[in-house]
Amino acid sequence: MTRRTLLAASLLLLTRPALAEGPSPAGVVDRLHATLLDLMRNARSLGVRGREQRLRPVMQAAFNLAAMTRIAVGPPWTGLPEAQQQALVAAFSDWSIATYASRFDGFGGESFETLGTTPRPNGDVLVNTRLNRPSDAPVLLNYLLRDGRIVDVYLTGTISELASRRAEFTAILREGGADRLVAELRRRTATALAG
Repeated sequence: MTRRTLLAASLLLLTRPALAEGPSPAGVVDRLHATLLDLMRNARSLGVRGREQRLRPVMQAAFNLAAMTRIAVGPPWTGLPEAQQQALVAAFSDWSIATYASRFDGFGGESFETLGTTPRPNGDVLVNTRLNRPSDAPVLLNYLLRDGRIVDVYLTGTISELASRRAEFTAILREGGADRLVAELRRRTATALAG
């Protein structure tokens, strides 16, 4: 390669726009928290359905809801036909979003605080946060991110939300299979959105 070719290639590389990187793990969680605080401040005017509509795109971006469904269902997932897997992802996603929309239903001066991040040996990152409540003890919420998206939430810092769901879902799957779990998740979604 001639010196001129090397120089031209170097200039080309320098003038190319940098590849856009996604937000940091803490940035993903901070955006979610900002949306939750906004929902809490406007809870009355939005109503539960308005909160759900505003929260849906943010949660779909922040959470890997398909991976969370697979984790919550556990080993039976691999034996399910694709149509049932898709129905479970849709029902789980709707229920997760509706649950957040119904829980964050008012504002009393709460704030979120990001305490730091902890890289895991497998490449996952744990984002440690705290929900500060003026009239009650703070709540630790740790978010496990994989490939830049949340795949689990640890309540009080250590209780895996998905591990809790798996125990519950296993019993429902045993009783009536995937169709029964889809129906149960849809029922819960309707209840949460009823306000």
